[in-house]
Amino acid sequence: MNDPSPTPLTGCKVLPPMPTPQDTAREQGQDRRREPQAAQGQPKPKGRQRGGRVGQRLGVLNMFVDCTLATLPRTDALVWMVLFRDAHGGTAKSAQAYIGRRAGVCVRTVKAAIKRLVLAGLVDVLHRGGLNRGLSIYRIRPLAQDSDRGKLLAP
Repeated sequence: MNDPSPTPLTGCKVLPPMPTPQDTAREQGQDRRREPQAAQGQPKPKGRQRGGRVGQRLGVLNMFVDCTLATLPRTDALVWMVLFRDAHGGTAKSAQAYIGRRAGVCVRTVKAAIKRLVLAGLVDVLHRGGLNRGLSIYRIRPLAQDSDRGKLLAP
């Protein structure tokens, strides 16, 4: 009764166990991580492909560096970079003291830099924070915006 081997039916043989996908991949010398692509018949991706939010953020950063960075004073560029780093979905929530601490400048310099960035069209202040008002909320833009036409321009 406790015999571990199954008893075959009369006239039938007991088949060996089926190999697992890992066993067949090892026999063929394939890496297990590439197995689903080979099974689906898709070509192997060449190099690292950027897509989604990461690719979009890198595109915005590249656009800022290529078109705008050279025209800004150092403190304005630092403040924009800190705000960009804090941005999620195009808006950043941050205190000016925290921006200044991370950029290595004082709060008065941050206030002046934000004012210049707003005038240049690189930052919009959506909510001005303060004591009992929470954090300030900023919309980040990679290029200066022409206020007359609403188009983005490189300064």
